[in-house]
Amino acid sequence: MDHKTTEYQAFSHQILTWYRENPRDLPWRGTDDPYKIWLSEIILQQTRVAQGLPYYYAFSETYPTIKDLALAPEEEVLRLWQGLGYYSRARNLHACAKSIWFEMDGEFPNTYDKLLKLKGVGSYTASAIASFAYGEVKAVVDGNVFRVLARYFGIETDIASSKAKKEFEALANQIIPKDQPGEFNQAMMDFGARLCTPKNPGCESCPLKASCFALQYNIVSDLPVKINKVKVRERHFHYYVIKCGEKWVWKKRTSGDIWEGLFDFPQTETPDGLTSPPMHIPSSAAENTQRFPKNYRHILSHQRLNAVFSEVEIKEENLEQLENWCEEEGFMLVAEEKIEYLAKPKLIVNFLNDQEI
Repeated sequence: MDHKTTEYQAFSHQILTWYRENPRDLPWRGTDDPYKIWLSEIILQQTRVAQGLPYYYAFSETYPTIKDLALAPEEEVLRLWQGLGYYSRARNLHACAKSIWFEMDGEFPNTYDKLLKLKGVGSYTASAIASFAYGEVKAVVDGNVFRVLARYFGIETDIASSKAKKEFEALANQIIPKDQPGEFNQAMMDFGARLCTPKNPGCESCPLKASCFALQYNIVSDLPVKINKVKVRERHFHYYVIKCGEKWVWKKRTSGDIWEGLFDFPQTETPDGLTSPPMHIPSSAAENTQRFPKNYRHILSHQRLNAVFSEVEIKEENLEQLENWCEEEGFMLVAEEKIEYLAKPKLIVNFLNDQEI
């Protein structure tokens, strides 16, 4: 047995020992149901466990089987996802469920290669399902695993570079024990999430501290290396909350921008937020217009949104004129008591909460 093999075995043994002594009681642990595992992995993409847990419970209770999810209306799925962000995940989740139910006779793919063909499933998610549900020897490599491997083995490859994924996956697949791949993958993710954290890692209590490259050379805070920074786009929205009696005007967002398939208000957008082009509301029908004093800010992964809201009241006698305008513009009138059933982005939910709607 060569030195590298011995080192890898010692590493995996220590990680597994730590994991067994520090288990987390999570509802998708201890199951080999690929549907429940897939559901948890999609929900936890770019999401902390504490935030994702209530959504996992909601989805697994509302849609206990792949059939239930496949047959659900998309708007209902988006409404249940509301507040979790990255709504393309919800649309992919729904599309994938329909594909499995209608095209694969409801049978979940049972190998890594087949799982990769599912909509919204990349190498990480495919590895997780394949190892947890079917015992396939495939290492998962997420941000936590990048961090643990980079620090322990002293890898200085920029994790945002094109070659990093292959390099780290190759190493992880050399280390993973062949007889317990699923448990090892869970252990690596938990180790990175709870002990080898991005900031203030628990190095003093780490079982790997005697052989950790980053700790020995005092470069823990420098690893993993991530040079490329995502450019964040600043956007300025002016929303128009148009009401006629108990009816509100809503707009369903289409493809090509954020929040596809969700509902918000008619809006204009400016590059600087200093001026606002007019919304061409039927002027003769407008009874009163007032600007809400509070400004709203919402941060997405690649965008910072700045929003202001104005309320426009339409005389009830002009309802027909408003209905015609909505039909021309592709808007819809929704009774106030039905608003809660619309799938809405968090920015709009925050506004409505302030208005106690």
